[in-house]
Amino acid sequence: MMPMMALLAIPLLIAVGFSVDYTSAVTTRSNMQNALDAAILSITTMETTTSKADRQTALQQAYAANSGQGTVTLNTVDVAADGTAAFSATAAYPMPTNFMAIARIKSVQIGVGSSVRKTPALTQADFKVTKVSGYWNKTMYLYGTKFGQTSAQSLMKIDYKYVPYQYTYKVGNKSYTVSEPKGYGTTSVYTVNGSTQTQVQQQTCTTTGSTTAFTNPPAGSIPGSTKDSRTGKTIYFNTTCATTTYPANGSGAAIDVSQMDKLYLQMDVPSGNPQTLKSDDAATSNRLYIGTSETDMPEVATGQTVDIFSAVPCNQTSYQAWEDGGNPVPADVSNADFFYNVTGKCAFNKRQSETVMTQ
Repeated sequence: MMPMMALLAIPLLIAVGFSVDYTSAVTTRSNMQNALDAAILSITTMETTTSKADRQTALQQAYAANSGQGTVTLNTVDVAADGTAAFSATAAYPMPTNFMAIARIKSVQIGVGSSVRKTPALTQADFKVTKVSGYWNKTMYLYGTKFGQTSAQSLMKIDYKYVPYQYTYKVGNKSYTVSEPKGYGTTSVYTVNGSTQTQVQQQTCTTTGSTTAFTNPPAGSIPGSTKDSRTGKTIYFNTTCATTTYPANGSGAAIDVSQMDKLYLQMDVPSGNPQTLKSDDAATSNRLYIGTSETDMPEVATGQTVDIFSAVPCNQTSYQAWEDGGNPVPADVSNADFFYNVTGKCAFNKRQSETVMTQ
């Protein structure tokens, strides 16, 4: 029996050894896959001008930093003209065995692969004011946080100053004065670079009043009316807004956001309640409207925040508006006071949120 048991022990030990080495190989492969996934994601944030050799070096360094074993090979780097990008890489490691060496198997080749696809993302946003109204002064800002930074910086400023308009008329020998019910003024749009502000657009609204309805008002003018309870007369108003861009053929506020990892809009209304509204604040973002046309602008749902990168589609116009706090929400967009358009331009962008793992 003893010689027989000795003979049987050899294959039993080999089987146990194979199991131990196999478990080690599975663990090593899983660790390698995680390291390669992290490494290939890291090189998608590099500039498009980066050479493949430099990406290969960065890939190997990131792989090693994530405890990956073996050698990494960057197989493909493809950045299309529209900004779509694809990357693929593999890693290989000859894992030394312990028990399998008894069967003259001294190492096991382990290989993993990763591929990612990156869609074009917002790199420029062009803001244009269409109509701003209300009795309250207010200012809207666009803030952005660069890659690798934590502090947001101002990129754009739109400042509205209310200009009161009152219409005086007579009934008999007595004069009556009525204020235009909606309120209009002057809106100035600036791009911001550090402490430097550059004006790129101005909209000036002018109102006239009458005791009779306006006939054939200019195209684009804004009608209004109110009834004076003192005399029972209806007073009619007509407002026209003239927009000037600097330079004359300018596109408004063209903001480069290609280096921004985060964006948010902020509306400051000193006379409002609340006084500060932010697109990334779930408590106040419901005063922002976003849609596909001037009449189709749904209100942001209460409790939600807005990703500006997603809110502005590529090569299309996003119609947006703010309710400045004078009316309760939810409410129809017709109650909003601050209307503007944002046209997005997209290309390759370093934001990792635009990256999808395909292998």
